Amino acid sequence: MSATVESIVNVNNTSHFGEHVMIDAYGCAPSRLDNRMLVRSCLLELPEMLLMRPLCAPEVYFAPGGSKKDPGGWTGFVVVQESHISIHTFPANRFVSIDVYTCKNGLDVGAVERYFTRVFAAGVLETNFVRRGTRYPEFVKPADAP
Repeated sequence: MSATVESIVNVNNTSHFGEHVMIDAYGCAPSRLDNRMLVRSCLLELPEMLLMRPLCAPEVYFAPGGSKKDPGGWTGFVVVQESHISIHTFPANRFVSIDVYTCKNGLDVGAVERYFTRVFAAGVLETNFVRRGTRYPEFVKPADAP
């Protein structure tokens, strides 16, 4: 694991409910995308790096596809106490689509990008970052409030 836990997540930020990082990576190594065990490895490593607690073992399935747009690949996910991580690979198109959603705040998006760039030998990344539940703090009362 190349990144430290401290560089990936800041659990003290409570200005919103959670964060959703969506990464689309282009120009990836087809051999890495067509590797069930590598996808599974990501789904084991990343929750640990992000201090997430898996609720189940990662699931990885081959989806056969059926079109030029979707020629098939591996789909994997892990449900964590803090939400989920999913990975969808398309080896023939050298493309992977990744979602990391957590109710923790303060993710180091750059560290997550570097991780997946290294793992899949990605050429170009397109990253979208969404703060989820930005009004959550104003609607939630502390447990000890009347």
